[in-house]
Amino acid sequence: MRVVIAGQGYVGLPLAVRAAEVGHDVVGYDVDTVRIGLLAAGESYVEDITAERLRAVLDSGRYRASTDPADCAEYDIAVITVPTPLRDGAPDLSYVEASTELLASHLRPGATVILESTTYPGTTDEVVRPLLEKSGLTAGVDFHLGFSPERIDPGNPTWNVVNTPKIVSGINEESLARVKAFYETVVDTTVSVPSTRAAELAKLIENTFRHVNIALVNEIAMISHDLGIDVWQAIDAATSKPFGFMRFTPGPGVGGHCLPIDPSYLSWRVQRALGQSFRFVDLANDINNHMPDYVVRRLIEALNRRRRSVAGSRILLLGLAYKKNTGDARESPAVRVVQLLRQMGAEVRVADPHVVEAVHGASDLTMVKADAEELRAADAVVLLADHDAFDYDLIAAESRCVLDTRRRLTAGPTVEVI
Repeated sequence: MRVVIAGQGYVGLPLAVRAAEVGHDVVGYDVDTVRIGLLAAGESYVEDITAERLRAVLDSGRYRASTDPADCAEYDIAVITVPTPLRDGAPDLSYVEASTELLASHLRPGATVILESTTYPGTTDEVVRPLLEKSGLTAGVDFHLGFSPERIDPGNPTWNVVNTPKIVSGINEESLARVKAFYETVVDTTVSVPSTRAAELAKLIENTFRHVNIALVNEIAMISHDLGIDVWQAIDAATSKPFGFMRFTPGPGVGGHCLPIDPSYLSWRVQRALGQSFRFVDLANDINNHMPDYVVRRLIEALNRRRRSVAGSRILLLGLAYKKNTGDARESPAVRVVQLLRQMGAEVRVADPHVVEAVHGASDLTMVKADAEELRAADAVVLLADHDAFDYDLIAAESRCVLDTRRRLTAGPTVEVI
């Protein structure tokens, strides 16, 4: 089939490459000329897609990266995988709307359009459908429409776009059948859901569950520190229970496109539709959003004990991405840590071997390598993303003061674990 994937980021690119690998004729469309230039040259900016895989599908002629809307014509399947950010606490569907309008201009009878971007329940039917029907065609009659939430976990060595079960849904039975048939060609397992609204809610349940539990363990970590208890020892002990417990660990906050944003989509929808608050999400947001402030406060305490102030200190941050072994710095708590330390007069330097794209909110960063010279020169080191690429023995040996927010190092005279 001729497939158009609108959006070539952490979700769209793996799907596009996989679809090409199984034999579809794929156009990867994106408005970012820099990204498309890299892809056309066979250079991948997504860890889950190696340059070798990208070049293979390019050489096969089954994958083409493009910024030209005309290349989206005559599709059999179109998938929308664009960002859905928050703007002033409300969902910003402008990228979804723009992509939908583009696809509507090329819509033809028998085609299938699938939304993958995470959003609030009702978006497929209330936003995407009317825009597509401006073409003069009727959804569920002349063309097919469905929702299939992305479940990409960047940098996960075990679960990927192929072996992660794929939720599929449609606005009617025929649409569901078409959506399911497409994904069965690219993934191992599909999970059919009777309605797009249920599928949209399912994705938000997944992310809200994780967001709330991370907030819980983050608050426990702060309380445990004040009580003089090693929270990591307690978590290890609780993990020994084989039922009724799922391990979550504290950190400097949450990042990526999912956890800082998606639960707020559900909260916004509940407030707008029902006129009531979603208290679990509101509380989780408050805790997780303030974890970078807590990290900085712990750093201030550590420096004070060494008779140093933040102002004028050279601080080396290890990790700008929001999680280990990925270059994804979207909504990363490290960005907030950078901003806070700069406001306090610190000289901030950052080491992250994975981050290659510009990071919103952290311009003019001094990027360095985490070598012995940089470690020795820093008044304090803060480990924010525990990439495997870092040399932890070197960090422990050469650093004067380390605040470890991921428990990658052993606590000691020069190392504090959050």
